[in-house]
Amino acid sequence: MKYTMPSWRSLLVMIALLVAGCVVSGAVQAHEGEDHTHPVIAVQPAEMYAPTAMPDRIVLTWNGDPRTSQAVNWRTSVEVTQGIAEIVEAEAGPYFPEKAVQVMATAEALKTNLNTAHFHSATFKNLKPGTVYAYRVGDGTNWTEWFQFRTASAKNEAFSFVYFGDAQNNLRSMWSRVIREAYRDAPKAAFLLHAGDLINTAESDAEWGEWFGAGAWLNAMIPSVPIPGNHEQARGEDGGRRLSHHWRPSFTLPTNGPDGLEESCYTLVYSNTLVIGMNSNTRQAEQAEWLERVLSENNSRWVVCTFHHPIYSTGKDRDNAELRALWKPIFDKYKVDLVLTGHDHTYGRTGLEVPATLSEQAERQAEAGSVAELRAVSTRVGDVNVAAGVQKVDEQTGTVYVVSVSGPKMYNHQRQDFMKRVAEDTQLYQIIHIDGDMLRFEARTAIGELYDAFELHKRDGKINKLVEIEPEVPEHLRPLEPVAAE
Repeated sequence: MKYTMPSWRSLLVMIALLVAGCVVSGAVQAHEGEDHTHPVIAVQPAEMYAPTAMPDRIVLTWNGDPRTSQAVNWRTSVEVTQGIAEIVEAEAGPYFPEKAVQVMATAEALKTNLNTAHFHSATFKNLKPGTVYAYRVGDGTNWTEWFQFRTASAKNEAFSFVYFGDAQNNLRSMWSRVIREAYRDAPKAAFLLHAGDLINTAESDAEWGEWFGAGAWLNAMIPSVPIPGNHEQARGEDGGRRLSHHWRPSFTLPTNGPDGLEESCYTLVYSNTLVIGMNSNTRQAEQAEWLERVLSENNSRWVVCTFHHPIYSTGKDRDNAELRALWKPIFDKYKVDLVLTGHDHTYGRTGLEVPATLSEQAERQAEAGSVAELRAVSTRVGDVNVAAGVQKVDEQTGTVYVVSVSGPKMYNHQRQDFMKRVAEDTQLYQIIHIDGDMLRFEARTAIGELYDAFELHKRDGKINKLVEIEPEVPEHLRPLEPVAAE
C-alpha cells in the first residue's frame, strides 16, 4: 500500500481535534473530582433587591376615574430625590416622545428590613377616555422604557379583568408563571384584581420585591386593584395589628373608604361595574355601615365585591361566621353579583343558593373529623346538604361567592355540597368578562385549562340567571380520609 502524506489542512484539523479533546477531558475530570476553582455564590436578598437610581417596582393603579386618570408608583434609591413621569398620547410612529409632558412625582422614604428607598407616585389627570397613552418614569437622567395603557371608554363597553387569590409564597419561582399565563389568556385585561395575601411576611422587602418581579412589566401596563389580606398585617408598636408599611408607598389607591382605612377599603367604577374593595382584617362592623351606604347609592349595572376572608370558607375547619353575619345580609339586600375572596388556599364556587349559616356545620365537621361522617349527619333541605341543626336555606339572592388561590401554598378542602365546583392542590387564575347584561366567569389552571366557568345574565325585576359551562378537566381533589372505626 502506498503511503500518502496528509495535507497541511488535514494536519490543522487533527491538531484542533486533539486540543478540543484535551479541553473536554480536563473539564470532565474537574467536574468528576469536584475541583471547583470558581465556587457558586448565593445572591443575598439585600443585593438582589437593592434599590438603584434606575426605577423599579413600577405599577399602575387608580385613585380617580379610570376614564380620565391613571396613577403610577415606582421605587429608586434615596439618591434620587425627585421623580418625574412623562406622558403623551401614543402614536404608531416613533416621534411621540417629542410631545410628552412632565408630571412631577411625590416621594417618601421607606426604611425596610433590607434598605431605605424612595417610593415615588404620580397621577396623570385630564386624560381622554378610550385613549392609548405612552409614559415613562425617571429622574431626568435615568429613564425607564416607554410603557402604554388605555383609559376606560366614556361608553359602557365590554371589558375583562383578571382575579387572583393568594399569591403569598414562592412568588419568584412559582407564582410568576400564573400571572404570566393569565396575561396570555387575557392580554387586553382592564385590570388585575388581587384578593389579599400578595406576600407572606408583611414587612419583608425581599417578598415585596418578588411580587413586583413576578408581574414585572405587566404591572406597568395593566392597572392593579389590590386589597390587603392578613399577611399584609404586621405587629404594631402597641401590640396590635396594622397594615404593612409597604402598602401605601407601593400603591396609589382610592381614599373614599372609612376614615383610617384609606387605600385598603375603597370603591371604583369601571364601565358599567362598581368594584368594592374591603379590608376584612379590621373594623368589620364599621365597614358594614359604609357598604350599606355605598350600595344604596349605586347606579352601576354590575357590582363586584372583593376582600380576603371568605363568606363561605373552603378551608377545612375554617369559618368566618362573624364576618358573614355582618356583611352577607347587605349583599343579599342589594343583590351583589359576585364576591371574590382568598385566604383558604383551595378553590370553591357557589351557585345562587347557599346556607344561611355555617357555624353549626363547622362545629359538626370538627366533631365528625371526616367529610363522610359529616355527610352522614346532614339533613337535606331543598337542593343543599347542610349540617344537622341548620334548618334555613337562603332564597336565591343572585350572589355567587368564590374562593381561589394562585400561589403554591395549599390547604385541605372543607367539602360542602352547596359548592358547585371545588379544587385542592391547584394554582388558578380567573378571567371575568362583562359585556352589557352578561358576565362570564372562567377559572383556569396555571397551565391554562378551563377548570370552572359560568355566566350570569341580568333580568330586570328578577335575580340573575346562572348558566353553568362545562369545564375541560375533572375536579382536582385529594382522596378522602377514611372514617375511623368506632
